[in-house]
Amino acid sequence: MPRSYKFMRKCKLPTQQTRKATQLGIVTTSSETAFSQSPETLYDFVTNPANWTKTYPGSNYVGKLDALPLAVGDTWEEGGPDGDRIFTWHLAIAVRPKLWVFNSVGRLGHDREGNGGMDGRITVQYHFTTPGEDITLFTRTMTIEAPKDAPMPDGFFRIVNPANIDRYHAAIARELTTIS
Repeated sequence: MPRSYKFMRKCKLPTQQTRKATQLGIVTTSSETAFSQSPETLYDFVTNPANWTKTYPGSNYVGKLDALPLAVGDTWEEGGPDGDRIFTWHLAIAVRPKLWVFNSVGRLGHDREGNGGMDGRITVQYHFTTPGEDITLFTRTMTIEAPKDAPMPDGFFRIVNPANIDRYHAAIARELTTIS
């Protein structure tokens, strides 16, 4: 340890302020699936939130979609499994057909009036690569960050269960066969 650090640690100066770091609990789930559709076809389908109620377990409502395709800065909302918990999403990155990142910050799973929910942030990343001819690898990563002193409800752990993401990918494949 450098000597100057030891001195500062032992001798608090009157102007020195002690700051407490925010401690977050972080849960990340990622899953990838190979598809035979082009990256553009897959990207266009999964980045349209109106398709989520057909494919994502626990998504039963999507609203406030103004125009498609969504552009960076756009917001929309999604209702969770019970239909009463709302997530307000914000599009952060859109690079067709490579990357799409969106997040929800603040009161996660609030009611329709904006009350309740849980403090935190959810970030979802869709990543598309082409590891071989006629193969699109779709990777979905969801990260939930919440203060450690505010435990996540059990329902959040069901959301990040890898089996749900795999069911989501299977439903995407099913839906894409009906439109191809």
